Amino acid sequence: MQMCRPARRTYSAPMTGSANEHDMARSETSSDMPRETPRGRVLDKAQPAGTDPIDAVDAPSSLSSLNNPGAVKDLTKESESYTHGHHESVLRSHRRRTAANSAAFLLPHLLSDMTLLDVGCGPGTVTVDLAERLTAGSVVGVDASDDVLESARGLADAHGTKNISFEHANAYELPFEDDSFDVVFAHQLLQHLSDPVAALREMKRVARPGGFVAVRDADYEAMTWFPESPELTEWNMLYHEVTHTYGFEPDAGRRLASWVRDAGFDPASIEPGASVWCYATPDDRTWWGGLWAERCTQSNFAVQAKDSALADDVALEQLAQGWREWAAAPDGWFAVLNGEVLARA
Repeated sequence: MQMCRPARRTYSAPMTGSANEHDMARSETSSDMPRETPRGRVLDKAQPAGTDPIDAVDAPSSLSSLNNPGAVKDLTKESESYTHGHHESVLRSHRRRTAANSAAFLLPHLLSDMTLLDVGCGPGTVTVDLAERLTAGSVVGVDASDDVLESARGLADAHGTKNISFEHANAYELPFEDDSFDVVFAHQLLQHLSDPVAALREMKRVARPGGFVAVRDADYEAMTWFPESPELTEWNMLYHEVTHTYGFEPDAGRRLASWVRDAGFDPASIEPGASVWCYATPDDRTWWGGLWAERCTQSNFAVQAKDSALADDVALEQLAQGWREWAAAPDGWFAVLNGEVLARA
């Protein structure tokens, strides 16, 4: 699957003025000249550092295919380095996820004796929650990060959850026989893979005939907020450029149904949908704005933005300050649209 990144923009002074002016600024391109980061210094265009698989040392919880030799020469697939990384601000977000707020579209279809595989389980909060619902069944969580797997095992032990196990695995080469699970679930995974269709084919392979493959991913272009913030607008544009540079699709939510069809599922078996996360209370704003302020300067997203010559420390700090200002706004509101697909294997 070949992914195309958007044309690069030329940044100038801090954006002010009307929304139309912001849209015009967003459409500016510069194909051959050095570019200026958001309110930062001018950086020459350069190949992202660390894009060779050998250099991609930050193993993604999204499960990498770093050992695929055929991907080395394809710039869209040179690295599966997880954009968010495993900074505490990222894990703080992951730990807040539950089956209720992250897998509600799947829950009505679960039976207590089902077997379930959670691909890209991260620290395991959703995985453990699902296992506690499948009281006569069993759950396996897989991830490419040994550190988060240890965290997940610790969570399961703390809950006394016995019908669960965790394994290190690659999303493109799951270490299970064909037809192994009643349900294969992946939450916020496909947006971090350079070949989501290949991963979906692998999920289909390990799902039993008549079983379910259930996927859910955010759509960054569809994220919306209030009050208007030039910094959050630029953060969203920068996030798209960084992820496209590394060969990933941040607007995965709207593409899930298409990817599932391309992976060979019967179109008649596909149930697409959507749901939202909304952060509008004072506590939610403090939490969401605070973690993204940290991500802008301290997570792997910041590393990739700088390695890709798309931003510098000054620019990233100004985006972080925009997040802090949004979080402090008494009328602040932020919504994340998530695409969902439930498909019969």
